[in-house]
Amino acid sequence: MSAPAISWRRSRPWALPVVGLAVGLAFLWPYLVMLLDAFRPSEDVVQTPPSLLPRVWKWSTFGEVLGDERFLAWLKTSLLVSVASTAIVVLVAVPAAYATARFRFPGRMAFLFVVLVTQMFSPTSLVVGIYREFFSLNLVNTYLALILTNAAFNLAFAIWILHGFFSSIPVELEEAAELDGCGRFATLRRVMLPLTLPGLVTATVFTFIAAWNEYVVALTLMLDDTKKPLTVGINSYVTGYEQNWDQLFGASIIAIVPVVILFAVIERHLVGGLTAGSVK
Repeated sequence: MSAPAISWRRSRPWALPVVGLAVGLAFLWPYLVMLLDAFRPSEDVVQTPPSLLPRVWKWSTFGEVLGDERFLAWLKTSLLVSVASTAIVVLVAVPAAYATARFRFPGRMAFLFVVLVTQMFSPTSLVVGIYREFFSLNLVNTYLALILTNAAFNLAFAIWILHGFFSSIPVELEEAAELDGCGRFATLRRVMLPLTLPGLVTATVFTFIAAWNEYVVALTLMLDDTKKPLTVGINSYVTGYEQNWDQLFGASIIAIVPVVILFAVIERHLVGGLTAGSVK
């Protein structure tokens, strides 16, 4: 490193924190605006000229949202679909990734290629076909339709990331476990899964968030207002007949909370999963 660069770094110790603060503020700014809009009356949200702080503070918005039976039904749907989809993905991805990482069988590479190709498709481009398929199965407007769709579109990512983790574990560890009397399932449960915990957490978090934020398929398949997830249901607060902007922003803030809690609880494992393999 040249002397001028070292001199600049020593003379500007505040530069990096300032840049980091600016980037963080840029990401947090929309959420701050949503929070402030949740504390102002609906007519104040669209009033011109706009103001950052509410002209009149309304403190009852979050109580109104949490007391709304429709919102509680949407929240229940989002939690049910996200948790069930994530559970299915983990239960299927773990044995699939382990088998492709440890066994050499005909069609193995073709299977991995098909898994990779499915990751390239978007639910938006397939929404018509998805609707026709579930309509023929009489599953439109059911939780099962959303669960299966979210699980299917997140399974490829989970298999690929877990495949990489299983492949990086030395085979000698499994051989040592077998010498100690562990069968294949016991070895997977007691040896392999603890070692792949960062990858498992990463796959779990990304699957949960993807299912929590899914919008297009839910908008197409769920017809009953009480069965819609949060992403679709909260749009009911602002329609052509009523504009409850404060409740819309309040519901949006509440919808962020489960994801923030999830990140806070397992952040350590998530960082380990995202950076695994970067250092030998």
